[in-house]
Amino acid sequence: MLEVVPCIDGVPLTDLIDRFEADAEMRPAGDAYGGLVPEFYRFGPMEDHFHGRSTGAIGPRTPVLGCECGEWACWPLMAGITVTPDHVTWHSFEQPHRTTRDYSGFGRFLFDRRPYDDAVQVLSAAIGVDGT
Repeated sequence: MLEVVPCIDGVPLTDLIDRFEADAEMRPAGDAYGGLVPEFYRFGPMEDHFHGRSTGAIGPRTPVLGCECGEWACWPLMAGITVTPDHVTWHSFEQPHRTTRDYSGFGRFLFDRRPYDDAVQVLSAAIGVDGT
């Protein structure tokens, strides 16, 4: 089973969010998140998903992590994704089941567009063109 865990500067996003939530004394925190499991949910084309265009999810943000159980809607980490010709930015993180949590200090992750798109293309090839 393929599990998609984004890495930022070589560090899994699950580790970054666990550290942020623990440092902010959020409860529960730590080991709550897992990767997205395309086998469990049809995310659609990965380019659309990781460009913030395909979620049909909870509000305007895109799930970038799911629950440690494998179900993204159970305990998702959502992010706004902005795409420009040169960059992709992940911002405005939220945990939609805990709306009082403040994630304003987490991220604004800026990616160079070309390597980002290359990574999404590799992911697309691994799971199939249509995201299934």
